[in-house]
Amino acid sequence: MIRVKICGVTTLEDSRHALERGADALGLNFVPGTPRCLDVEAAAALASNLPPFGVRVGVFVNESAERVESIARQVGLDAVQLHGEETPETCRVLLDKGLRVIRGLRVRGAETIAEAARFPDCTILLDAYAKGELGGTGKTFDWSLARELASQRDVILSGGLNPDNVAEAIRQVGPFGVDVSSGVEGDVPARKEASLVEAFILNARNAAA
Repeated sequence: MIRVKICGVTTLEDSRHALERGADALGLNFVPGTPRCLDVEAAAALASNLPPFGVRVGVFVNESAERVESIARQVGLDAVQLHGEETPETCRVLLDKGLRVIRGLRVRGAETIAEAARFPDCTILLDAYAKGELGGTGKTFDWSLARELASQRDVILSGGLNPDNVAEAIRQVGPFGVDVSSGVEGDVPARKEASLVEAFILNARNAAA
């Protein structure tokens, strides 16, 4: 069964709706200066008011392992997603602390896919590369680059996915999961649009069935 992560949630309403519609995971953004960033107190309040299902994933960029672990404990995160230049050593520290680690890689080409081998105990998330951007760009990458890796290990496909293209992405790549942020947002910044979330999850499930 395909797993679906709705990333960059900022409100309890959006989070609850995503879980009710079948999302497997929610992404809480802790990257300063980005439009969906939450402070630790707001994230903890949000997480504590959610139903007791769905994986809470914290998204971080180039933070120390100590800070990532501290926020994970305060908020009650189930997993952490490292989306910058984090080393295998940083990942190992967090894994040894009992945290599940998703290592995000921004795909420039085949050389990025080869980088995944440096993180054997992490789930790999493949995102689109855009110069100066950390993610949430709404841009896709060449999905054919991800196909072989997805046949060998758990891969979460991200980058420019939306309700219209998620089914084709799943058919081409065969990933463990898919991740969406801006692709299910409407005209209100950092807010998810209920109809788009529902359509994304439905189309992903149908494609994988």
